[in-house]
Amino acid sequence: MHPLIEVPALDRLLRQQTPLVLLDVRWHLAGPPGIDSYRKGHLPGAVFVDLDRDVAGPPGPAGRHPLPPSGDFEAAMRRAGVSGDRLVVVYDDADSTAAARVWWSLRYFGHDKVRVLNGGYRAWTEAGHPVTTEEPDVKPGDFFARPGRLPVLDAEGAAALATTGVLLDARAAERYRGETEPVDPVAGHIPGARNAPTSGNVGVDGRFLPPELLRERFAQLGATDALDVGAYCGSGVTAAHEILALHLAGIPAALYVGSWSNWVADPANPVATGDS
Repeated sequence: MHPLIEVPALDRLLRQQTPLVLLDVRWHLAGPPGIDSYRKGHLPGAVFVDLDRDVAGPPGPAGRHPLPPSGDFEAAMRRAGVSGDRLVVVYDDADSTAAARVWWSLRYFGHDKVRVLNGGYRAWTEAGHPVTTEEPDVKPGDFFARPGRLPVLDAEGAAALATTGVLLDARAAERYRGETEPVDPVAGHIPGARNAPTSGNVGVDGRFLPPELLRERFAQLGATDALDVGAYCGSGVTAAHEILALHLAGIPAALYVGSWSNWVADPANPVATGDS
């Protein structure tokens, strides 16, 4: 199943009353709660999913957005109506940063019928489609979590991959270089990692670049399907966006879920700064 769905295709499915689960996962790292945006207006039939509560475990040494326990994720997705045989479409504001983490998480826990709305809420509204403030009655789903369906990295694996393959740092360049760090206690990057900000995966409209442009972008960073590739960010959210972009480019990649917030939790882990 292609990981993206365009606005016209989703509109057709909704008009045809095709059984699907529509998840609103708008989330802002330092902004207002996503539920506020949801209550002001969302796609008809969409259910709000809280990234911090439903898609990640409690913050701690494992990172700010670690993998949730299987039972917790299963319960959250069932509350949202997710079932094993039903298509799930996920969207956020525009650039799919949060939606990609839900896409990745569902696939990691064994649900393959999941697609991200390319361009998100903004693309939907700019196309003139309706939104609503009405919250749907949700029939609980029967989703069963089966973890381990996608490759992941821990700190040791990320360090090794930075030398034996390609480890991409999905954060903004100034955070990678260690010039600023607005969230975590230490600035810098994992030695050997290569900077590939997720902003470079999308156009100004928030939609993903065509696969051929993504392949070209990653090839310039040394990431191809001939090498082992992984990605990390601050807490494993934007890195999931990198994994999705790599997937679109035909490059399998592993996610370091704990990411930088887990790396710096161990003072023995080395820190690099600058452009390399």
